[in-house]
Amino acid sequence: MSDLPRKAVTRTAKLAALPLGFAGRATWGLGKRIVGESAEIVGRELQQRTAEQLFKVLGELKGGAMKFGQALSVFESALPEEVAGPYRAALTKLQEAAPPMPTRTVHAVLEERLGENWQELFEEFEDKPSAAASIGQVHRGVWHDGREVAVKVQYPGAGEALLSDLNQLSRFARLLGPLVPGMDIKPLITELRDRVSEELDYGLEAQAQRAHAEEFANDPDVTVPDVVHQCEQILVTEWVDGIPLSEVIASGTQEQRDRAGQLLARFLFSGPARTGLLHADPHPGNFRLLPSPAGSTRKDDWRLGVLDFGTVDRLPGGLPAPIGPSLRMTLEGDAQSVYELLCAEGFVKESIDLDPDAVLDYLLPIIEPALADEFTFTRGWMRSQAARIADPRSPAYQLGKRLNLPPAYLLIHRVTLSTIGVLCQLGATVRLRDELEEWLPGFLPEEEPAAEA
Repeated sequence: MSDLPRKAVTRTAKLAALPLGFAGRATWGLGKRIVGESAEIVGRELQQRTAEQLFKVLGELKGGAMKFGQALSVFESALPEEVAGPYRAALTKLQEAAPPMPTRTVHAVLEERLGENWQELFEEFEDKPSAAASIGQVHRGVWHDGREVAVKVQYPGAGEALLSDLNQLSRFARLLGPLVPGMDIKPLITELRDRVSEELDYGLEAQAQRAHAEEFANDPDVTVPDVVHQCEQILVTEWVDGIPLSEVIASGTQEQRDRAGQLLARFLFSGPARTGLLHADPHPGNFRLLPSPAGSTRKDDWRLGVLDFGTVDRLPGGLPAPIGPSLRMTLEGDAQSVYELLCAEGFVKESIDLDPDAVLDYLLPIIEPALADEFTFTRGWMRSQAARIADPRSPAYQLGKRLNLPPAYLLIHRVTLSTIGVLCQLGATVRLRDELEEWLPGFLPEEEPAAEA
């Protein structure tokens, strides 16, 4: 029996306490306003107290609670610094670790899935987990052929816990909205819930990881560990050493930050083009910065190790074809063409009539990083974008409410936003335009055919 707190009553009680706490703090905030404190100061105090309680509870639970916490944590860059600072450490902890499953439970799962002589498959197996996540934990070992491996063991009852938590969280999603200005929390929770069955299926994860490992096998910039063995509740892959991206965010050199940021952007856009799959869980716990291979003379020869392919978006033709031309036309200031393309793709519903120039003004600041040869992603830039879109008094907020996000773009949108959030946490200077030109069809204008003599 796992120590995963999965009894419905226990988990629901922990999560149900959250909205009660929010309501209590709202009453406290009203009292502070009555005695004359400014709305801005009171709002920030409320936000900070709410965040502290939320992440305390999420940190005690695995399952959907932790999955939601990890998804939310990459948007920490959007919060005001005085709010984000006190619990940044708690977010990092969510990205990298959770309370471990008892050794006896791990052994029981291994025996059930690999057979009673499972130890014979390994030359070594470390009982202490090296990492823990929302639905399973990872143990380091040595496979019987001498390869160092990562052994992912799924928590018993993980599926029920995921669904229970996400159903509960969705009931008070509206109350969580102020934590990340400009972001609608409910669709995020709905999307996480819809993908539970995929993430629990280690067979699907193994397929996606093998596809990436094969494609990036000799890549100088990106490393994906290959799959060694897979069965129900167990996934064994090659071990990858390296610096967790959370450590680079906390204390990395600027060279490491810039290199990690460049490679993260490269993987975001090259992955779908090369594999027909989009890695859809871009929180820092899923990436490593690997040192240069022995004998390399390149100073910037860090590589990006990519882990955890439990959540992917299947894009057989790569990213949707309209993305490249729409970005290019936005940067060129072609408001009418951009507007027509957005209408055709369903971003603007037929019943809605918007000013194309206003739509262009809404989009341009968001894609500002693609305008320059290189762009430094900062928390300040992220906060300014969040504030612009979240302020009910701003034209951007009013226009954003009238735009629609088609289902085919939901996961792409979240992954892109999450990746930008991580780039801002890194404070990385990135040549984003280079990656768009290389990997995004239609971003560069088609060359005119040469005239015949």
